[in-house]
Amino acid sequence: MAATGDEAAAMESISKAPVPPTDLTLTAEPEHERESAANDATDNQKAKRSSNNNDGGVETAEEATEPAQPQINELCRDMFDKMAVFLQGELTATCEDYKLLENMNKLSSLKYMEMKDISINISRNLQDLNQKYASLQPYLDQINQIEEQVTALEQAAYKLDTYSKKLEAKFKKLEKR
Repeated sequence: MAATGDEAAAMESISKAPVPPTDLTLTAEPEHERESAANDATDNQKAKRSSNNNDGGVETAEEATEPAQPQINELCRDMFDKMAVFLQGELTATCEDYKLLENMNKLSSLKYMEMKDISINISRNLQDLNQKYASLQPYLDQINQIEEQVTALEQAAYKLDTYSKKLEAKFKKLEKR
């Protein structure tokens, strides 16, 4: 089935697209041979394209031509330049990452040193408090003994008060008689 209208135009634009080279040779050719080879290839493509349009929309394969040597060199140079920029960017990013890690490690180290100093101060203060507590312990023991004695004395006072009230009540009973 032959293509018509928009399909035919699309097929025509596809057939006019440059064909990528399939076989590259990197030998040095004289300038006039390259130009004549490029002109012959262009003439061959034009002849094939005109024959393609006559057979009712059927496309045929075209032979790939290799680009001229200066174009390959320019493309290679461009590729290497872009690859160098890419690798430079990757290495720069990696270096920046390592610098960031180094700075983070330095900050962490400083924080740990501060925490170490704080813990040393806390330990020293705790030892001082333990020594002060140990020196106050005899006084605290005396306070506990006094408290126990006061509690015992208070109980004795309550008992004595209760006994004196009973005694007073008996005395009043005896007086009334």
